[in-house]
This record gives sequence, structure tokens and C-alpha cells, in this order.
Amino acid sequence: MNRAPARGPAASSRRPGRGGRLLRGTAGVLAGGLVVLALVLFAGWLIATRTGSPGPGGGMLIGHGLGAVAAVAGQVVADRRADRMGVLAALGVIVVSAVVLGAYWLA
Repeated sequence: MNRAPARGPAASSRRPGRGGRLLRGTAGVLAGGLVVLALVLFAGWLIATRTGSPGPGGGMLIGHGLGAVAAVAGQVVADRRADRMGVLAALGVIVVSAVVLGAYWLA
């Protein structure tokens, strides 16, 4: 009798190896860092608009906000999947972080 492969929590309960944990941990730190950075930029924008000082522009706020949302979404997938999709999601978080930081802070 052919049975379909198991699905659900038991099927994906495999623990990732050391490299997978390191990759997911790094991606998690970067995703959290992007969220904090986006919040700090938003607070700086609020202060700058109230005092009339120059501050971060709308493009920077939107770019960091979208990057943070994409990174958190990717990290959720990376944390919930122990397969190739989880690894790709973690790599995606690292790429999104590099693009946001490179485009706005190194350019």
C-alpha cells in the first residue's frame, strides 16, 4: 500500500545542522536589525519634521520599511521550514539586508 509522505509538524520537526542554525541565526539577527533600523529612522523623521531639521527622506523610510517587512517574512519561513525552502528563505533575508544597507548606507 502506497502512503503519501507525512505532512504537518512531525514531518518538519527535523532539526537543522550546525550550518543551518548558523544561517538562520544570522538571518534572524539581520531581520531584527532591519526592523530596529526602520523604527529608528521613522523616529528620526518624526523628530526632524517637528523641529524643522533635515532628516531621512520618504524614499529611505519606504525602502527600509519594505526591506524590514520582506526580511521578517523571509525569516518566518526560514524558521518554520527545515528543508531547502528554509535555507533559501534565510539566504533571501541576507540578500535583502545587504541590498537595503548597500543601497542606502554605502551608496
